[in-house]
Amino acid sequence: MLKIQVFVAFLLLSFASYAQKLPNVTLKDLDGKSINMSKYNNSDKPIIVSFWATWCGPCVKELTAINEVYASWQKETGVELVAVSIDDARTKARVKPQVKGKSWKYTVVLDENQELKRALNVGNVPYTMVIYKGKVVYSHSSYTPGIENEIYKQVKKAIGKS
Repeated sequence: MLKIQVFVAFLLLSFASYAQKLPNVTLKDLDGKSINMSKYNNSDKPIIVSFWATWCGPCVKELTAINEVYASWQKETGVELVAVSIDDARTKARVKPQVKGKSWKYTVVLDENQELKRALNVGNVPYTMVIYKGKVVYSHSSYTPGIENEIYKQVKKAIGKS
């Protein structure tokens, strides 16, 4: 019985995340500019939102793997990646040097109070979602080598290029 309850809970959470839009939460980018995350709901481009932290090895591996193919993804699909750092006051000073050191070309925003993370009911990082025309069309948590291929497949599927 417990297995059935856990499975039903998993299904409900999975389907709930697909109905979500990005909430009206304003975060700051690495230059201190405010970005309201709900603006991405109006984009005609696919958006990848990746929650990460400097202290999360799997997060850094996933964003680094995507970075290697990101330019070709953008050229083919117009996708934009927004990397949402959940580093808090103790570790946020590490974000900008890490992003520059890795040469990530993503938009990086700081969710140091974890307001966006809570609003989207994100548990652990890494947590990545693909949003297209204001709807979450795919999401996953954790990292396994090669997951970037599945993310790209979902981006192409969303825009009808699969």
